[in-house]
Amino acid sequence: MPPEPSLADPCAEREPAGERLHGGGPDASPALDVFLSGRVFMDMIFTGLPGLPPPGTEIVTDGLGSAPGGVANIAIAMSRLGLRVGLAAEFGDDMFGAYLWRTLAEQEGVDLGLSRRVPGWSSPVTVSMAYDSDRSMVTYSRPVPAPPGGPPEVPPPPARACFVDVDQPLPPWAAAMRERGTLVFGDLGWDQTGAWSAEVLDRLDHVDVFLPNAAEAMAYTRTDTPADAAEALAGRVRVVVVKRGGDGAIAVDSATGERAEVSALPVEALDPTGAGDVFAAGFVFATLAGLSLAERLRFANLCAGLSVRHRSGSLGSPCWGEIAAFGESGDVPDTVLADYAFVIPFIPAAADETVETVVRAEPTLRKER
Repeated sequence: MPPEPSLADPCAEREPAGERLHGGGPDASPALDVFLSGRVFMDMIFTGLPGLPPPGTEIVTDGLGSAPGGVANIAIAMSRLGLRVGLAAEFGDDMFGAYLWRTLAEQEGVDLGLSRRVPGWSSPVTVSMAYDSDRSMVTYSRPVPAPPGGPPEVPPPPARACFVDVDQPLPPWAAAMRERGTLVFGDLGWDQTGAWSAEVLDRLDHVDVFLPNAAEAMAYTRTDTPADAAEALAGRVRVVVVKRGGDGAIAVDSATGERAEVSALPVEALDPTGAGDVFAAGFVFATLAGLSLAERLRFANLCAGLSVRHRSGSLGSPCWGEIAAFGESGDVPDTVLADYAFVIPFIPAAADETVETVVRAEPTLRKER
């Protein structure tokens, strides 16, 4: 049973990103910075595993966490950076659904005005088993029952950006928002069928920024290296970013001809659950901030690198206080820190007060000793 969320703001130092990104007050930009839609999961995260249990055996581990997952990973990560995030999603009417709703709306500041609770529907659950700087997952999910009269139409709200999954046909609201000047960011999941259909890539005609991981990018483009995959995808979408996990990321902006490659943050990865979503959130923020392609990659890597140091899934995504404290421990060489000096102007003044005592959401992690 999930505990009650604390409802205390885990990132008390955050302020609306509009004030930092646009140089004006909260009325100087649309009501939302980012809008997204998708499935919210209840994530149960086992940590400290030596490996996966062979058939017929049992492994006892010392770490268990619970946190919102699925589309909540990136919604929380973006909200913690001060982006004004709106989410349209279904929530079950069970105890997991109540926990997920309260955590997102009241603890993490995500706008759920276009979300709905579904009577009689069980919340999706994913069990993540983290080991050897990677993870395997098992998911339970039932189809959402259609309400009388069919599923409700999602009116596209004013937003500077929206985020979609391109492994499904793009929702009509994404095209409507793009026509109004909204940037469309896209990602996708693993193709369980192994077909890696070219139809998926055809959807990139309606996407501005595409952020696949290396395995997905190479599978869809039938290439042998992440770099070759990035070049192939650059012919379909303006900006492509290929995430390489512990090896960093590469990106191509086909409109400007700009190319960038950066290494991952040199940190010990304890739990990579949701790191790709945290990376994407950092890239969205940096794009809206107007940073160069290399700086966008570095900021995304910074956010993802800070998140994997915690065993907590979505609730391990960094707040500005933790970003401000980056490098204070002396673990990162000065030569690496110098590459991140561009981040300083975006750190809220209040974050300096939390450097010594960074406030984090309680990820319900339990360790038996």
